[in-house]
Amino acid sequence: MRVVLGVTGGIAAYKAAEIVRGLRREGAEVSVIMTRHAQEFITPLTLQVLSGRPALTWQFDTTHGADVEHITLVRESDVLVVAPATADILAKFAHGVADDFLSTFYTAYTGPVLVAPAMNSRMWAHPSVQENLRVLRSRGVGVVEPEAGDLACGEEGVGRLAGPEAIVSETLRRARRGVLLAGERVLVTAGPTREPIDPVRSITNRSSGRMGYAIAEAARRRGAEVTLVTGPASLPLPWGVETVRVETAAQMAQEVLGRFERCTICFMAAAVADFRPASPAAAKIRREGGRIALDLVPTEDILRAVAARRTPADGRLVIGFAAETGDPEARARGKLAEKGLDYIFANDVTLPGAGFDVETNALIGLARDGARREFPLAAKVDLAEQILDWIEERRPRGERG
Repeated sequence: MRVVLGVTGGIAAYKAAEIVRGLRREGAEVSVIMTRHAQEFITPLTLQVLSGRPALTWQFDTTHGADVEHITLVRESDVLVVAPATADILAKFAHGVADDFLSTFYTAYTGPVLVAPAMNSRMWAHPSVQENLRVLRSRGVGVVEPEAGDLACGEEGVGRLAGPEAIVSETLRRARRGVLLAGERVLVTAGPTREPIDPVRSITNRSSGRMGYAIAEAARRRGAEVTLVTGPASLPLPWGVETVRVETAAQMAQEVLGRFERCTICFMAAAVADFRPASPAAAKIRREGGRIALDLVPTEDILRAVAARRTPADGRLVIGFAAETGDPEARARGKLAEKGLDYIFANDVTLPGAGFDVETNALIGLARDGARREFPLAAKVDLAEQILDWIEERRPRGERG
């Protein structure tokens, strides 16, 4: 296991020595990247001796094959952990500033990332710091929360670096998670569809696409080859994911069914329209004509079609999502059996924080074999990780693609 430890300029930098020792005891190979200010608190030589590898301190160092080492780290490392992570480095990570080796490494790195903040309690509570953490969490960056206690400045409060044992434990967990889907080909659908009524109007829904995008990003971070088929959404496209944009249910069906044979896991998280106008008007419908009636016909049930194309022997998983009202679990259980799915995740869109157009959700997961799990209200990026964890925990090794 190869770990990259970033050390930034705070008094807690001295604890990086214990983090390196802890990782090495667990058998990890550790490469240290130090910012210029970190070197004011602990020397590169100390971390070099403990890690057994040169500490990288300068972006343009090309001595001793360091340029090759930089490339290898980006390509082959299993996790990047930054401890301590100052307010400065959190801001750089959140806003794409790449003005030193650590921040540049972060912008190029595609694997799991973990930060362990440490700073004065007033800084920790500042809205800009909390907003930067929110941005990073939304991108899947893990955070080891600081502890409360006596601070180096003489004050007491939240801001002290978490214990080295906790940081080491979470780093190893993230690193192992980062290769769980290596070799898998994951297909994800996300967002709404738009079914045209005329050239300027359409039938659609309030789906933002966040859940599907979060699953695509989480699968990519775990080493999978990921394709995302997305309806109209205003979200940033997931980095490192092949993305296909569509508008209508028919277009989504064509793209999904054309790619399904190559995938090993299929997450159908899109909120596909159930109906479309039978004959969209060729010109804008004018209101002067008074009331109109729309003749709606069913769209293709993409989830059913996908599930019908696989055989029990091929080991592929088909996972559905159900945004419901009333009794979501009962409706989802019916869809699970009727459509022949492996898993389905249901949510009640009428619950606060669990519907469309929000960053959080609460789910009930149901499996073909009768297993059930509740996922309490959480950020969708966190739920994506929890969903993948649950499926991987229950999936026999022999059934992996």
